[in-house]
Amino acid sequence: MHRDRVEAILQALRTAYPGARSRLHYNNAYQLLVAAILSAQTTDEQVNKVTPGLFQRYPTAADLAAATPAEVSAQIKSLGLFRQKSAHLVAACRILLEKHNGRVPDSFEELVALPGVGRKVANVVLSNIFGRDVIAVDTHVFRVANRLGLARAGNVRETEEQLMAVLPPGSRREAHHLLIYHGREVCRARQPRCLECQVRSYCENGCQE
Repeated sequence: MHRDRVEAILQALRTAYPGARSRLHYNNAYQLLVAAILSAQTTDEQVNKVTPGLFQRYPTAADLAAATPAEVSAQIKSLGLFRQKSAHLVAACRILLEKHNGRVPDSFEELVALPGVGRKVANVVLSNIFGRDVIAVDTHVFRVANRLGLARAGNVRETEEQLMAVLPPGSRREAHHLLIYHGREVCRARQPRCLECQVRSYCENGCQE
């Protein structure tokens, strides 16, 4: 894709969603890691409802590592897959204590080695906490990027690779948030609001009225 087209899409989305940023609430790397793990197949809004109480009870990775999955489950039972997520959180925090002195690591390989952490969660942490120029691809980013022709991929991994190649260096964190906002607000999986789309002229999916 031509660089001018990419920049035009980004600029249109910047105008539509000024100040776009993560909707997860967090104050440090530990909190973002936990919130991002919890966000799998769950909305950020739902995660934000449980994390204040969770972080009050378990303010550090050491505190969470000392808990049992059953105890954590009681705190997050309103979320989908809460039992699996509870086990992942406790196991991940125990690894943080054993291998990283209780700190969230700043390398992709060490992050994805943690239970419950895949490429998306790792890149969310690397981008938002450590300032790495990477893009995390969730279902919104995957859908919008492919509809706009920023990627032409059949899966999330290929979409990430293609976006890393086409997006200007330094823009990937911003692009992640812009594409998510657009996917939530306008370019929805079902019944997209095409007539309200600020980048409709670039869409390769065809207008769905």
